[in-house]
Amino acid sequence: MTVREIRLFGDPVLKSPCDAAVPGPDGKFDAKVRALVEDLVDTTKLPGRAGVAATQIGVGIRAFSYNVEGKVGYLINPKITELAGEIVLLDEGCLSVPGLWHKTPRYERAKAEGFDVDGNLVELSGTGLMAQALQHECDHLDGLLYLDRLTAQERKLAMRALRESDWFLAR
Repeated sequence: MTVREIRLFGDPVLKSPCDAAVPGPDGKFDAKVRALVEDLVDTTKLPGRAGVAATQIGVGIRAFSYNVEGKVGYLINPKITELAGEIVLLDEGCLSVPGLWHKTPRYERAKAEGFDVDGNLVELSGTGLMAQALQHECDHLDGLLYLDRLTAQERKLAMRALRESDWFLAR
């Protein structure tokens, strides 16, 4: 379908919790949700992208796509079902906050479940980048950015860097 433009920090849609996608009587999702999923996948396939949430392309529906270790997919109405292991500080960035990377606390392992366009239950789990992506994208759907997860000191540094960034100054 289409590679969509990424919304940047300051856009209110990024701080708004998403609504669930509602399946039809047959359990399948309509053409609008299917088109959204196609756009999310196309947008995520670009190099350097581990995931894109619907809010990042301006849509307030609970859906995201991922591209981790060559595996591309999506979840509709995802929810984190398990977080395990230690909380570790990982270098994390976000397409909606370009050019900034900060140590973000994330669980080592994560599991999420959601649906495909045909209404089938899908479960994803992983460690490393997959665990980080699941937590990051589900946060987006809840109206959170990774900046919201930073320690107070790290957030102060991030906000200073944000205010000094070329893209933010150009807004």
